[in-house]
Amino acid sequence: MRIAHIVASLASRHGGPSRSVRELARAQARLDHEVEILVTGAAPSTEENENVTVRTFHRDIPQFACPSRQMSRFLHHSDYEVVHAHGVWLRPLHYAHHFSRTHAVPLVLAPRGMMTPWAWSHHRRRKQVARVLIHPGALEAVTGWHTTSEAETLEIKALGFQQPSCLASNGVALPTANQREESKAYWTPKAASLQGRRVALFYSRFHRKKRVLELINLWCQAPRPGWALLIVGIDDEYTIDTVRDHVTSQQKPDDFIMVCNGDGAPPPFGVADLFLLPSHSENFGLVVAESLAHAVPVLVTDGTPWQDVHVHAAGWCVGWAEFAGTLKSALALTTDELRNAGERGQAWVTQAFTWKKPAARLIEFYQELITSHRDLK
Repeated sequence: MRIAHIVASLASRHGGPSRSVRELARAQARLDHEVEILVTGAAPSTEENENVTVRTFHRDIPQFACPSRQMSRFLHHSDYEVVHAHGVWLRPLHYAHHFSRTHAVPLVLAPRGMMTPWAWSHHRRRKQVARVLIHPGALEAVTGWHTTSEAETLEIKALGFQQPSCLASNGVALPTANQREESKAYWTPKAASLQGRRVALFYSRFHRKKRVLELINLWCQAPRPGWALLIVGIDDEYTIDTVRDHVTSQQKPDDFIMVCNGDGAPPPFGVADLFLLPSHSENFGLVVAESLAHAVPVLVTDGTPWQDVHVHAAGWCVGWAEFAGTLKSALALTTDELRNAGERGQAWVTQAFTWKKPAARLIEFYQELITSHRDLK
């Protein structure tokens, strides 16, 4: 099967999809399918990696919408059997929709967390404009939805979209020994100023939905003896300077908070004892799975689909109102207790979140949609 994954960007500042789209494509290629990723970028290029062709097309202006006449022209002469778009509100979804309509092939859309109640209402007017001007009719024309959690499936239906959906969670790979060493070698010197304290880690984009500023406020509300908060991220809705300024305005001498730029750096799990993600919403939260894969236990909000961390005794998933109390309890655990929780989490995600399973499930879904599309002709 010839498959095109279409995404606006693979830059790390766009979060989990920059990694998960690549990994999904590679897993499908390992199942002997012809898989390509079409993406916009600063300059055109074509690269081959693990039997996946990544085609980058020049991004035109206005750059915030990721338009690309090159991508549009390329698709006009292509012969994919299915197009799988990732993300909403940007111009590449229009190109995927147009190709699906003109070539009579299925359009699968993975919203990537952009249709949760919080995300749907955030900057609501801009998104209403995008539905009309950026990708008119695309959401209504979707042949099938790719969701990564049961909650996301229900949220899409609650918005009135009744097309078939395929629940195929993201996978996660265990870090190699080299990756673990690289993380420690890079981050240990940077964290030296934390004076040997245990580290609670926030690692994500600096976006309002992640509650990074609220986490700083919460951390500064009470003493955290023997602990430090390491905040690592990349510029998004907030810049790193905005986050640092907020720390300066809130921090007391004994609060021990460090803010670092994570762009281009290895993941900082190698120096973490506990991972924190107090998001308003996440469709999957790949970084949570990655933390557990590194054997670091997690404390996350119930806006993420990670309630099962309780079942596996690998951390906590609570409402924001309970976050402060749960954080206090987690910080009171011994190093061994936290390490054991992380190891239980690692065993769980290693077994439950391989890439082969969602890749194969989506191939089945594509085939079902192709067959039904053919029957309608």
